[in-house]
Order: sequence, then C-alpha cells, then structure tokens
Amino acid sequence: MTNITLTIAIAASMLVLYLRPAKAFAIFMATLLYYPSYLVLQLGIFDISVSRIVVGVLLLRCLANTRLRGNIKWCPLDTWVALSVATEIGIALASTRIPMLMVLENRSGWLMDTLFAYMVARFCITNREAMVTTVKWIGIALVPLALLGVIEALTGWQLYFAMMRYCPWELVVHINPRLGFIRAIGPFSHSIMFGAVFVLFLPFVYSLRHERNYWRLLAYILSGVLILGALSSMSSGPWMMVLMIIGCLVLEHCKQWVKPLIIFIVVSCLIVEIISNRPLHHVIVSYANPIGGSGWYRAKLIDVAIEHFGEWWLAGYGGLDPGWGSALGMRQTDITNQYIIVAVRSGLFGLMAFCSMLTVAIFSVVRLYKSEKDLILRSWYWAMGSLIVVLIISFFSCTFFGQTATLFYCILGIVGSSGNLISPNNGIYKVINDVDVNLRYRPDAGGTG
Repeated sequence: MTNITLTIAIAASMLVLYLRPAKAFAIFMATLLYYPSYLVLQLGIFDISVSRIVVGVLLLRCLANTRLRGNIKWCPLDTWVALSVATEIGIALASTRIPMLMVLENRSGWLMDTLFAYMVARFCITNREAMVTTVKWIGIALVPLALLGVIEALTGWQLYFAMMRYCPWELVVHINPRLGFIRAIGPFSHSIMFGAVFVLFLPFVYSLRHERNYWRLLAYILSGVLILGALSSMSSGPWMMVLMIIGCLVLEHCKQWVKPLIIFIVVSCLIVEIISNRPLHHVIVSYANPIGGSGWYRAKLIDVAIEHFGEWWLAGYGGLDPGWGSALGMRQTDITNQYIIVAVRSGLFGLMAFCSMLTVAIFSVVRLYKSEKDLILRSWYWAMGSLIVVLIISFFSCTFFGQTATLFYCILGIVGSSGNLISPNNGIYKVINDVDVNLRYRPDAGGTG
C-alpha cells in the first residue's frame, strides 16, 4: 500500500505543478475526496498523507510565483484564521502533559491540514472564473463518490473497507444500519464526515445554475446527486445540514422573511427555555434528530463541558482525553461538538479565536453581499453565507476531522478570496467591456467596407 500511496502522491503533485492554479486547487481537493487520510507514508515518527504532500507542493508553487503572491490582499479573515491556528499550536506547545516531540509531530501535520489548505485556496481563487472552474471540477468529481455512497447504503459493499487494515494506528469505524440501510462512509472513517462533504459543496454547485449553456441544467442535476450522497450517510447530522442548506437557499428568493424568521426563532427559544423543564439544548436535540441517533449524548456532552469549565478554560487538557467518559456512559470521551473539541485542546482562548474566525467569515460575506450590485455575485455570496450559517449551527452536534476538516479550511479560503469576485459592472471589468462595445463592428457604423 505504501507504493500505491507514494505513486498517487507523486502523480497528484505533478498535476498541481502543471495545471493552472484553479484546476490545481481542484486536484488537491480531489485527493482529499478520494484518498483516505489514514493511508500514510511513515517517515520516522511522521505520518504523511497524500493530501499533505500535495498541499505542500502546491503551496510552494504559489509562494514561488510572483503573480500569485501579488494577487493576495490581506483581509480580516486571514488574520483570524492565522490567529486561531497559532493559538491552538501555541497552547499545545506550552503543554507539559505530552512529550514535545509528539506534540511537534501532531501539530505540524495539523498545520498542513488547516493553514496550508486555507492559504492555497487564497492563492488559487483569484477571480470569479477561477472559483467557477474549481466548483465545476469538484462538482463532477463528487458524482462517483455520491454513487458509491448510494451503493454502500443499498448493498453494504464498501470499496475502501479493505484498505483500513493498512492504517498505522487503531481505526474505529462504526457501520450500523439505520432504517434498513447501511451508513455509507466511502474513503472517510465516519459516515458523518462522508455526508458532510457533499453539504460543503452543495451551495457552490447549486450556484452554477447562473452559468451559460448546459451548466444551467447540470447545476440542478449535480445538486440532486450531492443531496443523495449526503443522505446515503444515513446520519442525522448531514440530513439536518441538507435541510438547513435547502431552507437557506430557498430564502434567497424571499428575503423579506429572513428578519421575521430570525425574530421568530429567537422568541421561540426564549419561550421554550421558560416553559420547559429541560434546558433548551436538550429540547432541540430531541427533535433535530430525524433518523435516530445519540441526540441525548450531544446534549449531555454540553452539560459535562460546562460542569468542568474550571478544568479546561485556561489551556484545555493538553491533548489528552478529558476523562468525561464515565459521565457519558462510555469508556473514552467521544466529543461530537466542534466547539468543545477546540476548547479541550486549546482552552477558552482557542475557543474564542475559533468563534471569532467564524464570525468574521459570516460578516465578510454579508458585507460583500450588501455592497455588490451584480445579481449573480450576490447569489454566490448568499450561498457562501448560507453554508457558514449552517456550519455554525451544525458544529454543536458534530466534529470535523481528517479530510473533512481540511476541506472546511479550503472553504474558508474560498470565502477569504470572495472579495476577488469582482462583477463585470465594477472597476476595470466595466472599462474593458465598454471599450469592447465601442470597438465592435456594427453594420450601420459606416466605414470603407
């Protein structure tokens, strides 16, 4: 398996060096989609996945290219992503609970999975054409993966299952049937991560309906395929994410209902909190669980995290298990909450940096949406904002790790580059279009023929 992993890493690295930046970025994300992160090259104490090799090569190419470096304009999201990553790494390095060499190994890989992925997205998505090209490539690439998910759910046959024995660490995979279907996992190690991947790209693929020719129809077809892929995970998390994404995208056509809907939700939460004999988050998880699952566990996890606030607020647990398993009815602590996993790794400061990063991301998109006059770009910004809102809510019930976590930072990089999506009615693009119209031949313009 090592030879196969090395061959794929070399082939993908050559492609990202040869192709244009947008397509090279799509190739990098394709390696995340199709090659498991648990298949690694072991170099001493370091486990290097294919995606880490490819992102390193692509980042070096971007840094060596003067033109690509010049396209980057620092934005507030860049600051908060860097600060969030630096806070988590800094607190991990300051911890004395784990040997320094082990911390360096773990956090160096995590740096490549997060900040490197974000940076290559910022370098490669330099304009609207680059973003559209990337989304088209990824939309097509997700079709076989979605079909694989449907096959797994219907038949139970899993293409990647035999490869798991080559994982150098203990890999625990839960494959439990639900509603008569098998939970699809594809090249990921968990069905939630598999289903979430399709939701990450669903708003972008749906936005391709604004493109010309056959892409207008293909956008709807691909969106349907991505929804099937997410549903094949048979997990409540991706199912709820799909419902929320669809709801947010529908609201684009009736924006007058957004503020009343927000007010209604806030008031409803206050009323439920007052009249219910249970905390609000317990009530929510009781109903936001369409196909079963451990909703009670997620609610209890929040309670336990609050109870042990005094233990983790300063610097987390130094990368160790917080020891909440007995309170949750488990041997080890399974943290299914992105905010809590950040808190137990880097304390309150890391959690604040992470939440600030998400807040800046959503406010950046809102600002761009309000300032943009081009209706198509406004629709793209709406799609981005919808995804961020859904992720902010979904992080209360799931934790991104492995390939899905890296893809999340790729999405953040695309959001950071969204300021480059200048509409044809603004700036230099308008000047070029005006000149093109003035120079275009018209039969009634006279001339020597």
